[in-house]
Order: sequence, then C-alpha cells, then structure tokens
Amino acid sequence: MTKYANLLNSVSKNKIMPKLKKSNKHFFSASSKKAKQVSFLAVMVSALAVGSIPRIVNAVSCSSVSSCQSQISSLSNQSASAKQSVSSLQSQAQSYQGTISALDAQISSIQNSISSNEAKRNSLEQQITVDQAEIAAKKSTLSDDITTMYVNGQMTTIEELATSKNLSDYADRQEYQTVVQNQLSDIVTQINALEASLQANKTQVDNLLTTEQTQNSQLSSAEAQQRALLGYDQSQQASYNQQISANSSSISQLDANLTALNDAGSSSIITGSTCGGGYPTSTPSSTAPGTYWGCNQPQDNTTDNWNMDNRECVSYTAYMVQTHYDISTSGWGNAYQWVTAAESHGYTVDQTPSPGAIAIRGRDYSEAGDVGHAMYVVAVNGSNSITVDEYNEHYNGTFDERTFDPGSYASRGGIYYIHFD
Repeated sequence: MTKYANLLNSVSKNKIMPKLKKSNKHFFSASSKKAKQVSFLAVMVSALAVGSIPRIVNAVSCSSVSSCQSQISSLSNQSASAKQSVSSLQSQAQSYQGTISALDAQISSIQNSISSNEAKRNSLEQQITVDQAEIAAKKSTLSDDITTMYVNGQMTTIEELATSKNLSDYADRQEYQTVVQNQLSDIVTQINALEASLQANKTQVDNLLTTEQTQNSQLSSAEAQQRALLGYDQSQQASYNQQISANSSSISQLDANLTALNDAGSSSIITGSTCGGGYPTSTPSSTAPGTYWGCNQPQDNTTDNWNMDNRECVSYTAYMVQTHYDISTSGWGNAYQWVTAAESHGYTVDQTPSPGAIAIRGRDYSEAGDVGHAMYVVAVNGSNSITVDEYNEHYNGTFDERTFDPGSYASRGGIYYIHFD
C-alpha cells in the first residue's frame, strides 16, 4: 500500500500543482468527493496562471519608420515571450506525461494484483466448499460411532461383561470406546481449526481486495486529472504557436512597409539572408572579451572589433573597410557620424559613388531615433543606379544586396560616399 501512496503523493509535487500538496490526504479519500473537486479546481486555477495568451492580430500597417520599428519590436517581444511560455509548457507536458506513465504502470500492477487475489479468493471459496463437504461426511461417520458408543454406554459393567464372550472381548470393547472418543476429539479439533484457517484466509484476501480496489480508484482518478492537465497544456501550446505564427506574418507585413519607407524610389533586393557579404559567422570580440560577434550570433548581443554593435550596418562597413583597406574605423559611431569622422581622418567624402566606397545615408530628423545608414558600394550601374551590400537595412540584423537610385534619398539627407583608396 505504501508504494501506491507514495506515487499518489508524488502527483502533488508537480510544479504547477502546489495546491494539491496541502490537500492530498483529502484528495484521495473515498468519502471526500467534494474535496476532490475542490482540489482539482485549485490545480486547474494554478495551471491557468502559467500565462495569458495574447490576442491574435491578423492585420497590421505602419506609415512611419518609428511606427514600423515600434510594432515590430512589440510583436517580436510578444513572440519571444510566447516561445518561452511554449518551452515552459512543453516541460510541464513532459512532467504530466511522466506522471501519467508512472500512474499507468501502477494501475496495471495493482490490477494484476487484484486479478491474482480474486483468483486466490475463488480458490479459497472452492476449497471451503470441498472441505465443508468432507466435514459433513466425517460428521456422518462420527454420528454412527457416537450412536454405537451411546448404546454401549447404556450398559452396566455387569451387563457388558455378560454380553462379552470373554474378558478379552470386554477389554477390546473398552479400548474401542476410548479410541472412538479420542478420534472424535481430534476430528472436532481439526474441523474447527480448518474452518477457522479458511475463513481467516478469505477475510484477509477480501480485505486486501477492498484496499487494492480503493487504491485502483484513486490512481485512476489521479491519472484522469493528469490527462486533463496535459490536454489543457497542449491546448495552450497550440494557442501560443498560433500567436507566434500570426506575429511572424504581421512582422513580415511591417517589414514590407518598412522597406517601402526606407527604399525611397525604385529599389530592388538582389539577394538577402542572415549571413552574407563576407561578414564573419562567429568570431571572438576584441572589445568585449569572452563574447562572440558575427551573423550566427544574435543581433546587438555584443560589440565587434571596432566597438560597433553586432549585425548593425556600421559593423558590416567597418569589417569591409578593415578587410579591403586595412583601415580601422573604431569609434566612428553611428552611420550619420561617419562623414565627419572620415573627413577628420583626411579621407575624401563626396556625393560621387564608386565601387569600394562606403555610402552613408544621412540622419533623417523627421524620424525619432534615426541614425542614418551605412552601405558598401559593390557597383555603379549608371548615373541613377548603384548596387550595395548592407546589413540591417530592414532593422532585423540581416544581410542583403540591393540596387537603387541614390537620388531617391534626397529628401532624407541624400547619400555621401567615403573613399578609402
């Protein structure tokens, strides 16, 4: 019985079932149905406290860069929180499944024990029937012996001697009576002991069956509740995953709006991915020892070798300048600050593009928080078209190669080119 009680108690230790621990002695009481309902309700309330699922938003739009960025950031944070909730729910689901498996194993074990004890009880009942028949037969035989003894017992000693052929016959009769009396005493004792033993065994088996059936009912109830919690957990996971999917769709819409706002005039993306343009995948940072930067690291997780935030536009252009010209732009700051920094170091800055130059879009003061944009010029396609490699044009820390008309940025501060060759 102890091992089943221990398992039932372990159910209460599930990390989202704190209420059950205090009430488990009532929770599994056969006479406390109401307590069971109250306890299970407490468990469900505790489960509901894991987190509230945000409302799904299917359609989004933005009319300014700051609005797009704000919504993208909000949805990204919401999705990150939802993913953490899903991860937590998956761990809880594993815990529920483990408890269910343990309960199922115990239920199977106790059901096998019940079947075995029922078979034992049936066998005892059959044995009792057989023994009772044997007892009846012995009683019949004893009845004849007792009658004989009774008849003989009515004779006086003189009469018994007179009816005996000789003294030897008389002695035999006396001995026979003594033997019958002894047998009678032994058989009665055996009968009483056998009946008591059989009844004691049957009572023991009946009591064991009652206990096991109660335990089986308790285990089944606990298992049903764990399955209910597992089902609710899986339903929450599905809702969160639906939210994450909807957020991803909304972010894609906002990214498209943001691209349209950033790419004034005609612009076309030639290629795009998380990594590209030669940017390292992961390399130790010399400005933040113990950390790594590169396209396989999270955006802004650390600073690169030029003290630029990882996977930002200036981090990429700093890397390209170092790679192609062996020139460090460490400490040059945000994109709009590069023009002044380059001029202070004696580099040519103008509005004439050339391959290998760093293109700088100036700061757009109409957008709060805008710090310009830095790009590496891959090709000049004509008077109204250049091709650039860049990072974070879409505020998501990714690489793309893009062709556009630099004149289309005139209303946003124009494009300036820093020449390092």
